[in-house]
Amino acid sequence: MDSRKDTPYTRDMKPALLTALALAAALAAAAPSARPVRPVDLVEPRIDTRASRWIFFSSACRPFGLVNLSPDTALQNDWGSGYLYDEPFVRSFSHIHGWQLFGVQVMPVRELNSAEPLSESNKAPFSHDDEVVKPGYHKVVLADRGITAELTSTTRVGFHRYTYGTAEGRLLFDVSSAFGNEFKVGAAELRQTTPREAVGSFEMRPTSRRKKPFVGYFVAQLNRDFTPAEVKPGAALWTFQTGGAPVLLKVALSYTSAEGARRNLDAELAHWDFDRTVAESLDDWNRWLSRIEVEGGTASQRVKFYTDLWHALLGRRIISDVDGRYPDNTGPATRILQVALGADGKPRYNHHNFDAFWGSQWSLQNLWGLAYPGVMSAFCNTSLDLYRNGGLIPRGPSGGNYTFVMIGDQAALFLTSAYMQGIRDWDVQAGYEGLRKNAFVGGIRDRAGYETGDAPAGGGMRFYEKTGFIPLHKEGSGGHRQPAAQTLEYNFQDWCLAQLAQALERHEDAALFLDRSHGWTNLFDAATGYIRPKEQDGSWLEDFAPVVEGKFNAPGFVEGNSANYTWFTPHDYPLLARLMGGNERAAQRLNIQFEKARNKRFNANGKDHATPWIDYGNQPATQLAYVFNHLGHPWLAQYWARQVKELTFGGTSPWSGYNDDEDQGQMGAVSALLALGLFDILGGAAPEPRYELSAPVFDRITIHLDPAYSSGKTFVITTRNNRYEHPYIQSAALNGQPLETYWFRQRDLKAGGTLELVLGPEPNTRWGRP
Repeated sequence: MDSRKDTPYTRDMKPALLTALALAAALAAAAPSARPVRPVDLVEPRIDTRASRWIFFSSACRPFGLVNLSPDTALQNDWGSGYLYDEPFVRSFSHIHGWQLFGVQVMPVRELNSAEPLSESNKAPFSHDDEVVKPGYHKVVLADRGITAELTSTTRVGFHRYTYGTAEGRLLFDVSSAFGNEFKVGAAELRQTTPREAVGSFEMRPTSRRKKPFVGYFVAQLNRDFTPAEVKPGAALWTFQTGGAPVLLKVALSYTSAEGARRNLDAELAHWDFDRTVAESLDDWNRWLSRIEVEGGTASQRVKFYTDLWHALLGRRIISDVDGRYPDNTGPATRILQVALGADGKPRYNHHNFDAFWGSQWSLQNLWGLAYPGVMSAFCNTSLDLYRNGGLIPRGPSGGNYTFVMIGDQAALFLTSAYMQGIRDWDVQAGYEGLRKNAFVGGIRDRAGYETGDAPAGGGMRFYEKTGFIPLHKEGSGGHRQPAAQTLEYNFQDWCLAQLAQALERHEDAALFLDRSHGWTNLFDAATGYIRPKEQDGSWLEDFAPVVEGKFNAPGFVEGNSANYTWFTPHDYPLLARLMGGNERAAQRLNIQFEKARNKRFNANGKDHATPWIDYGNQPATQLAYVFNHLGHPWLAQYWARQVKELTFGGTSPWSGYNDDEDQGQMGAVSALLALGLFDILGGAAPEPRYELSAPVFDRITIHLDPAYSSGKTFVITTRNNRYEHPYIQSAALNGQPLETYWFRQRDLKAGGTLELVLGPEPNTRWGRP
């Protein structure tokens, strides 16, 4: 019997919301011959959907699917849009919820209301009481019209099933309406080609982040004849006879051509068996989620863990066709290009559209490198495609082009991490050249957030190359021109480049980048003990405080403050500790910050990131619990990691669980790593990557290793005395031998083996100390 208990932040789930938990309980209580509970059965997609973002939620979607089919309860561009749990109406069922991408709205109706916007005038109330949501499947009942809507998909084809209960049915098919005042559609075409088929295209107009238009193509097929009536260009009302049976609709998408959409349809969904597709989607998700199998823990912890994994495998969308064709938009006109094919004639990888990897060194890099190295390979190859096509390794590409989202060169961390973790099936030499180009004036670092133009300067590289740090300045344009944060992030990127250069025997480069990686010391203010911005004349910013109430950015810091960013020196913690007066004083300071932040659950709750003393609600601070390992206090890392896991990420209701911008799997990955008790503070970028330990929340964890990148088959972690009140590691054994360090090498994990942890209620201050 499990003596553990749910925390206060997992008790706020209403019974009607417990889809995954109710299913798990029902299966567990069933006859012994019933199918056992699978990881996919435990995913609850509606966790923390109360303030969702366009890219946060996709229910009828495959892993990284090009099609992201879901009900939209709000259509307001990026933020506060998509599926929001507390909104009472479905406004459309749309097919694309990507990073700055959107398109193809469908809505079953009884009678059409042609008032604009169509999504508002034809919205339908629904209830969560009869809603069913699983990975790859969504069902809602549109109460005012008595229509049951069900959604599923393949990777590139959306599949709908509508039950009308009447002899005649109507369906609004709309590829021209906007998704808010910024997510607008330009030229749109919708034409019927057979009594049961329509094809067309739609142009996504530029946004403030995606600066160029981007075109999507579709082939839509109904399983009965329909008569279209144009509502406006790109939108039509389809009328048909139901025959008293469910109406099925398939919508295949492509970003290359209508022919590409048809090839995707033929390859992925040649049949009309809706239930088969639902089952195949669940099986597909289960294969991915089962890479990590867990036993023990509370029901809520298992639900949250597999929901976290689901998020980490969901949002960074494929944009290549089934044959590997993909759109490139880095030049004056869109080109259709081809990813490399393998010996079998199939694409070697998928080409992706994705938000920034800002902060992924403490989230996705760790998780994907552990269980999904092939995914890291695909993103490395996508980045190299963009380098070959447009001349820069990207940060956050959208619509086949650069967005310059956030700051710096996050690819320096990502590609170095992939190489050091043994993921090398990409052009490493070309990758290094691209990363080196990014690290100087004129490279991608020189562009502030979303900065365009031929002479970017918002990134401050002119100052950085000259002085080793970036002062407060007003050069260039774009957002996030916060120089202290830029300096710290560029420093860590330089350290990563130094490791990659050394591995490739570029010794002069390695020495240069390693020297630059210590530039943060120019901004360390001994009087305050914090990183403090400087003016261009070298003087300190006068109006300075480590936290600033009521601000999104403290002066000099990107979506954060000095209290959090001062610890953004993962390659230099011994030096930082010396400047703070030694390990003991540094650990005491950080511990006080955690104590101060506990009552706000270590996050800003999506608002003022300059306010929290510890902010696990945003990327720049998601390593902070593990910093104690590097200050000679591993028991404090164990304690605070468990506190963050439960208080920040423990919730499993629509109103808790991530607390902020989940950012396409970033926070899901952080939460999953905390649950596993595995973390790499250098993001896998060291020449010898290693995992730091905290107490897992589970009794047994089995990691199934990818044979393409590992010599072993499984790595199993077991715990003894594992309770919520037992966060401290008392002892550890790796493959039966005592482990006295707070870490072990990644290559030992990849070789397969076992790790045994004995946990307890009191810290063992002798274990794991340097």
